Amino acid sequence: QVQVVESGGGLVQPGGSLRLSCAASGNIFSISHMGWYRQAPGKQRDLVALITPGGRTQYADSVKGRFTISMDNAKNTVSLEMNSLKPEDTAVYYCNVNGRIGSNQYKTNNWGQGTQVTISS
Repeated sequence: QVQVVESGGGLVQPGGSLRLSCAASGNIFSISHMGWYRQAPGKQRDLVALITPGGRTQYADSVKGRFTISMDNAKNTVSLEMNSLKPEDTAVYYCNVNGRIGSNQYKTNNWGQGTQVTISS
């Protein structure tokens, strides 16, 4: 099995910054990509950003230029640096790990418990 744990959520004023971190551990054979998703009240869960071990990244249009995702391949961790935060960024942020677990030949999605990010004055 794999464990996915997020940290770093909290309350920040508009225009402020926040950094989220996520650590994956357990019987991980390989990771295809790690990423962050978010879900606001009454909304669906949407992709924020993802990154591959090779460094390829993808961002939602709404966060492009404000958020930066990074990954430490050796430690199986991923971070999301969030700058110029807006009230519409308020959501529960979830870490996602996609890869092969143990001897399973199929790639699976593994999720953290989520961390609350609130942008308010």
